[in-house]
Parts: sequence; C-alpha cells; structure tokens
Amino acid sequence: MKVPKYYRIKEAILELIADLPPGSAVPTERDLASRFDTSRTTVRQAIAELVVDGKLVRTQGSGTFVAQPKMMRVRPLSSFSQDLAMDGWRPGSVVLDISELTADRELAERLRVQPGTPVHRVERLRTAFDEPIAHETAFLPGPLLGLPERLAEHGSLYRTLREEYGAVVATAEDVVETALADPVTADLLGVDTGLPMLLVQRTGWDPAGNVVEWTESKFRGDRFRFMSRQQLDWAADATRP
Repeated sequence: MKVPKYYRIKEAILELIADLPPGSAVPTERDLASRFDTSRTTVRQAIAELVVDGKLVRTQGSGTFVAQPKMMRVRPLSSFSQDLAMDGWRPGSVVLDISELTADRELAERLRVQPGTPVHRVERLRTAFDEPIAHETAFLPGPLLGLPERLAEHGSLYRTLREEYGAVVATAEDVVETALADPVTADLLGVDTGLPMLLVQRTGWDPAGNVVEWTESKFRGDRFRFMSRQQLDWAADATRP
C-alpha cells in the first residue's frame, strides 16, 4: 500500500519530538520542510493531524509545541473534577452564565417536566491547570433558590446539588459522539474552528429515578480521551445459543 507523503512526514516529526518534554518548541514549518526535503503544505498537513491527535499544540502568534499527554475521563459515573484529580490534574471551572428559563418541548422531555416549567441553565468553562478543556452547559429542574451563590461557595455543581438541595446524582447515562468546534466554542477553548471535539450528553437521575440534570459538554479532542471499563457477565453469555 502506498503511504501518503504527509504521513511519512508525520511519523518523522513524531520521532523528532519523542524525547522532548511537554511545552518544547517544534521547528517552524519552513525548517521542517527543509529538514525533510518536502513542501510546507505537506508539513502543515502532518502538523494538523498531530494537533488533532493531541501530540502537538499550536498557539497563535507563538508557534507549535509538544503537547501535554491527553487527560483521561474514566467511566463509570464520576465527575469532571474527580476524574482530573485522580489523574493528578488540577481541575477548575469558570462560570459563564447562570440563568432561569422555561423548558421548551425538547428540554422538557429530557428533564421529564412539563413544557414551560422553569429550569436553571448553568454554563461553565472547565479547566485543568487553568487551561480550557471543555465547554459545559447543564440544565437543572426544580426550584434552586440562590444557586449562583451556593455554586460559588462550593465550586462543584454535584456537591452544591447534594448539600444545598438534596439532589443526588446516583445514576447517569453518557452519550458520546464527535463534533467539530463551532466559532463560539473554538473561541472559548482557544482552538481552531473545526477542531474535532468529543460531544458528551449526560442525563443524571437520583435514587428515585427523577432526572437531576441534563448536561451537554464539548471536550477538546486534542486534549481529552474517554475510557470505559465494564464488568462482563460471562455466566450469562454462556447460556446463549
């Protein structure tokens, strides 16, 4: 099978940066094109794929650098902060907006409330070591008096819901798919428009089966990966024909 030239350059760049620590500057496109005797267009394509793969990171006006290893979000149920803390990252969040709105038909169906019911919308920028990682919007049913102040006090949304309002997320379902960063998300996360993202839509229920949250999160595909760990029921499988 014929291997595209940009792919060979991509592999060569990987070898070049293999022993470099995160944050190290990568030679310019001009220098790389000269080093590998190829065009800058070919180098640019190789670098673009390495950025998507999370091996390199581009900073506008500064250059291209070796990226930090991708952060991992482990399943089953855990919060963003718990996942990052377990991996040694410093989680954080910036509240962009907390508002109250009436649920339209689609949102009412997700939250299992009547259309027109007042619900809360919490929009946040999630960070690790102060680096933007995800854009998250949570929709919460029920009266949540003083939510902005309570969330500012506790920091964690799940902790706020549990300790201030008695709403505990006991079960959650995550639907994960890919999407491309739109201009608004790209600006918030400091990435290029069109960067592949991990789009995660979570529904959380309390022990009684009531919906506590419906959240949509857009994670940077170059900085995050998801891992799912499940227990297989071999005994049940053995009974199948």
